[in-house]
Amino acid sequence: MKKKILAAVCCASMIGCLAATPVLADETVKADGDYKIALITMDSVDQHWVSLKEGAEEEAKADGVTVDFMAPDVKDDAKQIECINNAVAGGYDAILVAANSEDAVSGALQEAVDAGIKIVYVDSPANVEAEATFSTDNKAAGKTAGEEMIKALEDKGIKDGSIGIVNINTSTNSTIQREEGFREALEGTDYELLETQYCEGDAAKAQTIAENYITEGVVGIFGANEGAATGTGNAIKASGSDEIVGVGFDKSDTLKGLIEDGYLVCTMAQNPDQMGKLGVQACIKALNGEDLGGEVTDTGVSVLTKEALAEDGAEETEEAADTEEADDAEETEEAAE
Repeated sequence: MKKKILAAVCCASMIGCLAATPVLADETVKADGDYKIALITMDSVDQHWVSLKEGAEEEAKADGVTVDFMAPDVKDDAKQIECINNAVAGGYDAILVAANSEDAVSGALQEAVDAGIKIVYVDSPANVEAEATFSTDNKAAGKTAGEEMIKALEDKGIKDGSIGIVNINTSTNSTIQREEGFREALEGTDYELLETQYCEGDAAKAQTIAENYITEGVVGIFGANEGAATGTGNAIKASGSDEIVGVGFDKSDTLKGLIEDGYLVCTMAQNPDQMGKLGVQACIKALNGEDLGGEVTDTGVSVLTKEALAEDGAEETEEAADTEEADDAEETEEAAE
């Protein structure tokens, strides 16, 4: 299987890292037919999936195809399998899917392939061959998260102690890889990694887990997805301690707020909108008869820190001011005419 890397993990020292994330897709793909694509993510709630959906829908509109969002309301293998079966029964031409469990949903996806439906993975693959995959290099990003944890602890003068990990479950490939990378980064240090606890991506459950870790006296906690990171940040906030380091994964308005307020030092920000756009393009190309060779594309990740958020906000303010100035100039010119 070929692998294409479009964006490397940005290091934390690159303060403008988030703003520097490259645009990965800027093309229109002409569809040879009126294709119907089912987009099935792990759930329909996390901002990560909403952003992926928006990217897919934007691309579908530009390319003249239909994308229907069919994700379950919660992360649940049975519900995701039901969505896949509904897509097959509904006569969809392609399924763009983020597998909740690479093993559990593979049978349903194989039935879809046998029915002539094209499969493209976004974020997290299953064990069925697909036309293409668009995802983060999760192990590398997890390792970066671990390195950020070490750096933040050392900045506080904390050279040892226990660290907790809040993950989704034991079957989601993407978050398993993140945890493996995180653990790899901590190898050979004096920090002790505690047994991982699982929240199924639920922020409230994650907060309870993180609070228990804090009671045990941890010096740091890693939340391996949006819900886990949100719960981790909220637990650190509730503790009133400024000595516990929280590192997250994914990007949302809530996580940005937790970083700005100092309850998380950073989060690994993926590019879900690009996954959605590139995924739709791949579906169209495959349906047009193009052989994509099962290529795996790394859509990149950035380390989102308080400094990066501040710089990103300053750039947005500057852009808004430039736009307003241009609009005022245009209005003045029109009035003069």
